[in-house]
Amino acid sequence: MKTLHLVCAAALLAGPAAALAHGSLPHERTAAATPLGEQKPWGIAGKAEPALRTVTLDMGDDMRFTPAHISVRLGETVRLRVANKGQAMHEIVLGTPASLDAHARLMQRFPAMEHAEPHMAHVAPGQAGDLVWTFNRAGRFDFACLIPGHYQAGMRGTITVTP
Repeated sequence: MKTLHLVCAAALLAGPAAALAHGSLPHERTAAATPLGEQKPWGIAGKAEPALRTVTLDMGDDMRFTPAHISVRLGETVRLRVANKGQAMHEIVLGTPASLDAHARLMQRFPAMEHAEPHMAHVAPGQAGDLVWTFNRAGRFDFACLIPGHYQAGMRGTITVTP
């Protein structure tokens, strides 16, 4: 609980320039957002130029991603194109099961929480967004829609990164 309060306090101190709300507005990638070069356990933000492959993930109001599983090679930079085929706002957030669970709990408590990171894309109904990621860590990682209720309804998938 103490950690949650510290996270919320830090978010308030960061100010509105840090990102846009989860409501009906898209995430913005601003200078205040996570630096593009920050290593995460599931990889690092990539640049569009070396992305030789685009994988389209459809998001729907049935609270599913299609496909729900993708495989990539270690070191591959992939453009994930997320297409919202539904009538509700959806998003994709890359992470580990633990990081997604923690973020989902925070979103349940603070549904209008503001944030924007290179490992997420917030997509309005009928729209598409791109997320470019370099998978430089082997393993199994996850992605999910963390809009309150969506993750809990099963809106998640997996990424396998193989050598």
